[in-house]
Amino acid sequence: MSDTAIIIPMYNEEEVIIEVLRELKQKTTYNIIVIDDGSTDNSYRKVCEEGGVYLIQHIVNLGQGGAIQTGIEFARSLGIKYVVTFDADGQHSADDIEKFVKLLKENKVDIVLGSRFLGKAENISLLKKYFLKLSRVFTFISTRIWLTDSHNGFRAINIYKFPDFELKENRMAHASEIIDLIKKLKMRYIEMPCLIRYNEYSIKKGQSMLNAIGIVIEYIIGRLLK
Repeated sequence: MSDTAIIIPMYNEEEVIIEVLRELKQKTTYNIIVIDDGSTDNSYRKVCEEGGVYLIQHIVNLGQGGAIQTGIEFARSLGIKYVVTFDADGQHSADDIEKFVKLLKENKVDIVLGSRFLGKAENISLLKKYFLKLSRVFTFISTRIWLTDSHNGFRAINIYKFPDFELKENRMAHASEIIDLIKKLKMRYIEMPCLIRYNEYSIKKGQSMLNAIGIVIEYIIGRLLK
């Protein structure tokens, strides 16, 4: 068994996850952990049953943060050292995975954060682009960590070295919580270029600036309630 796993949180993304899984199987040899976060369509299960995929199902939808935490806990139970978080909607590229994991295995950093602004963002709207850049300011104010892309779902994390790396935010605010954990746990971090593809499916599904606004609101509320 590989010491690395790719965690894919999904919710009703059956239209594209089949292709995502097939690309990952073709281009990587890592364990694949799919967290079905309360989806209503099980048509994707056939490709999981072809082998090479662990499938965990949430009875109810917890949110992306909750799904990732379930994946991390399961990966730890398998003795996995490194995890990659990878979206189910086809926005990420399997070709970017190896360069991220390599830095962890060489012990150069503890977490690698993907950046579409150091890399490439295909078909991104100007409005989303400027809002995401503005969100960096909020991240810096709250954490004193300056990033070029503070809400990118593509990351590689050393969970073996950091057993206290746990997500409490179930939904999209987990993206900001991860930056908090970097500071709290004193993790060595680096941003790396990656490709983000805004495809027809993700645009239709609503991967818009509204998600970024939701992240900020959830994060602020979460901090106030602590």
